[in-house]
Parts: sequence; C-alpha cells; structure tokens
Amino acid sequence: MNAKDSALKILKESFVGTMATIQQNKPNSRYMTFFSDEFTLYTATSKQTEKVDELEENPHTHVLIGYEGKGMGDDYLDIEGTVSLTDDQELKKKIWNDHMKPWFSGPDDPDLIILKITPDSVRLINKKGKPPTEIEI
Repeated sequence: MNAKDSALKILKESFVGTMATIQQNKPNSRYMTFFSDEFTLYTATSKQTEKVDELEENPHTHVLIGYEGKGMGDDYLDIEGTVSLTDDQELKKKIWNDHMKPWFSGPDDPDLIILKITPDSVRLINKKGKPPTEIEI
C-alpha cells in the first residue's frame, strides 16, 4: 500500500484525534471527533466554544489522527490545515449521530456548527520506522 492509500485508510478508520488552535498566542489542543471526505476533515462543535473564537481570529489548525496506542511505530497523520466554519444544513445532517445528543438537540440545533478543515499539508508518521512521508493532496 502506498503512502497516500495508507493515509486515506487511517482517515477512514480513525475518528478521534487532537486539534490545536491558537489561544493568546499559545497552542491549545483538545480531542475532537472527525469525519473525512478524502483529506478534508469535518468536526462538529458549539458556536459558543473557545475554539470557534480562536479560529475566527486565526483559522490555522494542527490535527493528529490515527494513533491507536498499540505501541511505538503506530502510524498516524500529522495534518496542518485551514478551518472554515459552516452552517450547511445538509452537512450537519450527514455527520449527525446519536453520540452528539448530550450537546445538541439534533442536526437542526442552532448552536451546532461544523468546522471544515482544508489540509495545507498531510504527513504520514511512523510508517514501519520510516521517516515522515509528505502526502500529495
């Protein structure tokens, strides 16, 4: 399997990763649940969160996804991207799932917003001890 296929497999099988934003000129990371369409990532959040305020001020993010904690050498993705906020109703319905119920009443909840992460760079890390591989996107 080539590096691009490995990266797409990670995105297809992994849903939880870390997402960093900038808060008062310092990194601020948190775990998020991601959905992907090729290399574009989507994650749901509340319009009232600090991350939304941070992204409105600085739309750049860093995401780590795919590490399963099985040990040294697990492959994962290192993604730098630019975030846009969207209220697209069809997209909200597409990514809605019951795990979101503790935070939102449903895909029509007015507080629900989707963060769309367009990758600027994607690197495959720890692929069988090889150096990081830049993925052509």
